[in-house]
Amino acid sequence: MNGIFLVNKKAGLTSHDIVYQIRKKFNIKKVGHTGTLDPFATGLLIILVGKATKLAFLFDELDKQYDGTIVLGKSYDTDDTTGEVINEAPVSFTEDDLKAILNRIVPTYKQIPPSYSAIKKAGVKAYEAARSGKPLDLPAREVSIYNFTYQINKQTIDFSTHVSKGTYIRSIARDIGLGLNTFGALSVLNRTNIDAYSQNMSKTVEDTELPDLIDHALLFEGVKKIVLNDYLIKLVKNGVVLDERQTTLNEPFIVQDEMGNYIAYYVPDNQQYKLKYLF
Repeated sequence: MNGIFLVNKKAGLTSHDIVYQIRKKFNIKKVGHTGTLDPFATGLLIILVGKATKLAFLFDELDKQYDGTIVLGKSYDTDDTTGEVINEAPVSFTEDDLKAILNRIVPTYKQIPPSYSAIKKAGVKAYEAARSGKPLDLPAREVSIYNFTYQINKQTIDFSTHVSKGTYIRSIARDIGLGLNTFGALSVLNRTNIDAYSQNMSKTVEDTELPDLIDHALLFEGVKKIVLNDYLIKLVKNGVVLDERQTTLNEPFIVQDEMGNYIAYYVPDNQQYKLKYLF
């Protein structure tokens, strides 16, 4: 069993809880996930099963889409309302004020990750440092916000957004609050899409069954293919580096045998091609 499950995560569960539940339900040893969702968040979580646990790299670069709610007037140590309140301020702004802030962060801006995040600095995880009372000074990173639509409701803002990899929605909430001369924190977050994978395609763990598994081969449908002979296939299975004698492609590709079976996934590497995944 090698592939992915699209799981619709409920609030109150960690991403690791979902991994444990899938492992237990289907008696699978190798189970992982990509694109962590905070415990309070809901929505699409991609679960990797079997050999596909080595395919996280396929999903790391993908854009994501979310719906959520920002609460204004208070700041929290976690930048969401599950944390401790650390500051309060009155809320008074116009829609033009909000538009001005969005013009500064859409389509790109330098974003400082939340203190409570898994980012490491000098080998220390940010959330571990924050819990010990010594939060890290995290550097800003450029992120992309492709769109951000909203509905203002007095002291809350409901929104939908499409963002690049590495974007923290909690940081967006914080930064919008600060831009409106108050504070902001995320109270609701639901992930609706990871690239072409939609929450509408997902199921809760309870409703997920074996036929819902998307086989790992299907994840490579749009990738170029090359066919090699039996001799070279044996070498490929041992991880041999390929070069221009086998192909001149300048993009990742699948190696197939003469029967059309998927054997391996290769990526360009300094005018050669290195093995990235073996089927």
